[in-house]
Amino acid sequence: MSDETETTIVEREFDETKTYRNLPLIVVVGRPNVGKSTLFNRFLHKRRAITDPTPGVTRDPIEETAFINGKPVRLMDTGGFKLEREEGTDSAILDELVVEKTLETLKKADRILLLLEAGPATPEDEEFIELLRPWSKKLVVAVNKTEGGRREAESWNFMSYGFTNLMLISAEHGDNISALAEVLTHSLDFSRVEEGAPETCIRIAIVGKPNTGKSTLANRLTGTNASIVTNIAGTTRDVVEGKFTWKGTNFKVLDTAGIRRKSRINEDIEYYSVNRAIKTLKNADIVFHMIDANEGLAEQDKKIIAHAASAGLGVVFVLNKWDTMDQDKKTFSTVVNRQKALFGQMEYAPVVALSALNGTGTNELLKAAVRLYGQLSKRIETSALNYALKEWLTAAPPPQGRVNKFKLRYMVQTQTNPVKFLVFATRPESITDSYLAYIRNRIREDLGFSEIPVVLNAKGSRKKWELRDK
Repeated sequence: MSDETETTIVEREFDETKTYRNLPLIVVVGRPNVGKSTLFNRFLHKRRAITDPTPGVTRDPIEETAFINGKPVRLMDTGGFKLEREEGTDSAILDELVVEKTLETLKKADRILLLLEAGPATPEDEEFIELLRPWSKKLVVAVNKTEGGRREAESWNFMSYGFTNLMLISAEHGDNISALAEVLTHSLDFSRVEEGAPETCIRIAIVGKPNTGKSTLANRLTGTNASIVTNIAGTTRDVVEGKFTWKGTNFKVLDTAGIRRKSRINEDIEYYSVNRAIKTLKNADIVFHMIDANEGLAEQDKKIIAHAASAGLGVVFVLNKWDTMDQDKKTFSTVVNRQKALFGQMEYAPVVALSALNGTGTNELLKAAVRLYGQLSKRIETSALNYALKEWLTAAPPPQGRVNKFKLRYMVQTQTNPVKFLVFATRPESITDSYLAYIRNRIREDLGFSEIPVVLNAKGSRKKWELRDK
């Protein structure tokens, strides 16, 4: 049976309608550019981790649920172990933090997959192999990039380091991946795994410019050190996920790469990171838009928020590093008013001041998230909606000129999260943007959607029997 056929079978066993708890953890480790992220993506059957020929692309550990050999596990991709560093440089600082983070994951792993590259061992390979000695009982070793027998003879020389078993694979082409899957899951304890229905979870995307404190907030909320934190712009590349529960509500946090102006993005890797950060909005309910209270908003902030608003997401403006500002109400009011002047179309979005570093203000932030999620999930009965529409039309009748005359006959709510409404009119093309804005604002103010965006579209009138079906 080919790898492609077996992969298809594994995919069919995956059930996204379930949640899995107490899963064994498999951690993929190795030096940079040996193919860890490529293998990680292959097991997930999607491009979750950024892959690029540039060494050291992955920094933060990325963890996902995967089905390997038909069994659910937690799979973690880690940053590469890098020995050669230019001391004193930003790159050296990051490399050191990546290594520390990788070594931390080994302690909690149920299985460690050491990925090597076909060819002779490097000094980094040798040092990392030595560091892995204490965990030899849970170690699986695979040599990557051996497609078509490439450098196979040299690869077997890795056995001289005392490994009891060695597998030759190709993460890119799929060679021997099924056999590797069997070895990885062999003798793991699946007896503690629990299956259950998916839990309601508020998905939070943390976005903003570099160095506004996104990773610090993500770590604060999840109570972990999952995201590497430095003052070096561009530290976070992949989207780092974390989960936590606050006052009985489950949250999922997506820590994204800092978004800079295109003119300042000079790395392909960072370009992909920024694109992925923007695409992450599709997997979020609410956006925490981080703003350095000392610096305020910038032009690229508007672009991020425009993406979120057009997608109908709830947005909270987070004024981070508030502990460095004057602690009085006047200062807060001044900053809020200045921000609302820049974002006049989003004056409904709440503003929360906090310090991600010391944790002050996080309760208010989470209260705002729960409140916004409640509004995003709210549905208005059609009868109540049209009673309100009748009142709004009486208070401010549509224009009655011969050219732009129209009538609004009926309205329905078509969706929650994002919240969308559809109004039926005699001549929808004649409805002015200002009148649609009037109805949209009344929906938000009168029906309990005061802090979220509302999408309102118009359509030609339909027959009564069609409307009843709604």
